[in-house]
Amino acid sequence: MLRSHLIKPLIGEYYPTIDYGKGIYLYDDSGQEYIDACSGAVTANLGHGMEDILQSIVQQGNKVAFVYRSQFSNQPAEDLAAFLYEKTGYAWSFFVNSGSEAVETAIKIAIQHWQEQGRSSKTRILSRWLSYHGITMGALSASGHPVRRERFDGHLGDWPTVEPPYCLRCPFGKVYPSCGLFCADQLDTMIRRIGADQIAAFVAEPVIGAAGGAIVPPKGYEKRIREICDHHDILYISDEVMTGCGRTGTFLTLEQSGVEADIVTIGKGLSAGYAPIAATLVSDRVMNPVLSGSKVVMSGHTFSGNPLSAAAALAVLKLIDKEDIISQVQSKGTYMRNLLEKLKGEFHFIEEVRGKGLLIGLEMVEGAGSPFTSLIVKKGIQNGILLYPAAAGIDGRSGSAIMIAPPLNSSKRDLEEICLRLKAALRESAAEWKE
Repeated sequence: MLRSHLIKPLIGEYYPTIDYGKGIYLYDDSGQEYIDACSGAVTANLGHGMEDILQSIVQQGNKVAFVYRSQFSNQPAEDLAAFLYEKTGYAWSFFVNSGSEAVETAIKIAIQHWQEQGRSSKTRILSRWLSYHGITMGALSASGHPVRRERFDGHLGDWPTVEPPYCLRCPFGKVYPSCGLFCADQLDTMIRRIGADQIAAFVAEPVIGAAGGAIVPPKGYEKRIREICDHHDILYISDEVMTGCGRTGTFLTLEQSGVEADIVTIGKGLSAGYAPIAATLVSDRVMNPVLSGSKVVMSGHTFSGNPLSAAAALAVLKLIDKEDIISQVQSKGTYMRNLLEKLKGEFHFIEEVRGKGLLIGLEMVEGAGSPFTSLIVKKGIQNGILLYPAAAGIDGRSGSAIMIAPPLNSSKRDLEEICLRLKAALRESAAEWKE
């Protein structure tokens, strides 16, 4: 075997080389078939090889593939921003290349919002434990993901201050609804301790993804968070990089709770993996001080607003609209969860099936640990199914969870095949774990 010069996630580990993809399937160069049951990193929302999207990218490439945002605008980026305004009501879009960059940009805009008003002491960002907002230093500072923080902890900000809304293993030992949303009220306590005049924003995922395995907050949680932020004059940033663009059954997940954040980040499903792009969506309220002040958002990257990526994202979103895909997500998610609940009945080590729409988590019994997650993912690959590993447990280390997040246009037959292959992987994992 020839030496690889590519730095992979685990150096020295063998990774199959994917040759092509079609629909919910990927095929490696040996002909092995895999069901993409997690859409890569919860990204490939429409599956692979969608000809309409590929043609849109080619057509734009034949016009122009790159312009620099400090010199020019471009029509695909303008059209995408207008489309997102119509979809979400957020009047401003800042396009970047990844979810991490979108979170970084959201943080910068939140801080600048207060600076432009002469309130420069409001610089701190608060976040939750068991959260993941990205791998760049600012986004990682916001992340309450112990394993991903540990190598760089001395260089990161201590932003996670609030416990997660983790009802299965409540950090306060309480039970919903008698808890009175104690986990949400902890934000109020932390703000009072630190001082609202020091805090620019609170950032949270509407469904906890990689750091928790599709943890869904209890009913009323988001409204309480919004009330607390409003009371203390703090911006609310909703990180929808994983959950946005229809993944949970509405374009933005926060819509389901009747709450509107001040700033929203989206990515992953924005282009369904057909090109690198993410976005920071900003309300008029947040942008107005900038517009009447410096008129400059101090952020940006060489490839921000790239016309090829914007064309891909626009083609994806238009196709989703044309085929009315989002309206089908919740019913498909219910069907999928019912199938997974049957598996839970067969495998005693599955403690909870949870999630929203087609973002579904399976958490294993307490103490199973991340090695068991790795084993399930490995057995999945051997059985032709790709699964997304997630952290779990109240410490973010000792638990075991996986996520199922197939393309949004998967059929019921596809979902049934996912469960068949998952069942084989779970059976083999259980047998090997006992040995």
